[in-house]
Amino acid sequence: MGGVEAARRIMSTTPCAILVVTATVEGRSGEVFKALGAGALDAVDTPTLTGPGAAEGVRTLLAKITVMGKIIGSSRRTVKHPRDSGNGGRRWLFALGTSAGGPSALAEILGTFPPDIPAAFVAVCHLDRHFSTGLAAWLGKQIALPVRLACPGDIPEPGVVLLPSHDEHLILSPQETLLYTVEPKDYVYRPSVDSFFESVAVHWRGSAAGVLLTGMGRDGALGLKRMREAHFATIAQDQASSAVYGMPKAAAELGAADRILSLSEIGPALRQLL
Repeated sequence: MGGVEAARRIMSTTPCAILVVTATVEGRSGEVFKALGAGALDAVDTPTLTGPGAAEGVRTLLAKITVMGKIIGSSRRTVKHPRDSGNGGRRWLFALGTSAGGPSALAEILGTFPPDIPAAFVAVCHLDRHFSTGLAAWLGKQIALPVRLACPGDIPEPGVVLLPSHDEHLILSPQETLLYTVEPKDYVYRPSVDSFFESVAVHWRGSAAGVLLTGMGRDGALGLKRMREAHFATIAQDQASSAVYGMPKAAAELGAADRILSLSEIGPALRQLL
């Protein structure tokens, strides 16, 4: 079987840390990200044992293994399911993903939070980059929280809502800063909710919750499942309150959501986590 199906089966029977080793990560980015969506933690090019670049390839492989070891160790020591732990000074990130019907859904949820809320917000919406500035301005008028477009290097900060500024995928780096990437190029939805949720599952070292809202297609379902496997709280919007029951439906079918809630219930549920 291929690496994607192998990762999927391993995670469904005996979950563990998986590093995908492939001939070329860049040349097979679509398959690599599918494997990450199935449960793999990271990917690396197969190192050559002789010739130019051999030493660098080996160092890269060993570095990936070392980082994964640290992630596993950190997760075992500190990551608890948010429903079972209080705030206790922990850093909170609320990651939201949506598409069709998303702006009004975001306004309703985010409108329930006061400016001094001790949680950072990043909302990924399928929207042409030409409308990003307009969405940030409109949303900022609907809610009490400041809303701005994410710039490369930004760090999610409490009480601020960040939105993608263009069509590239917004992801969280290992240093917990935000950056943009064109990969995977074959993702239909840009920016991809899956890409952001998956990066949160791997790199965020505080407490987090993932929320998948109304939208067409399946983007975000696999990423939400990754967040649940990382012991973060996960929520999907219910059918009755969704403008388009596509993305949250896919999450429900995958078992990616801890809870299926109506739009009016999601804000209070997030506040309860704090």
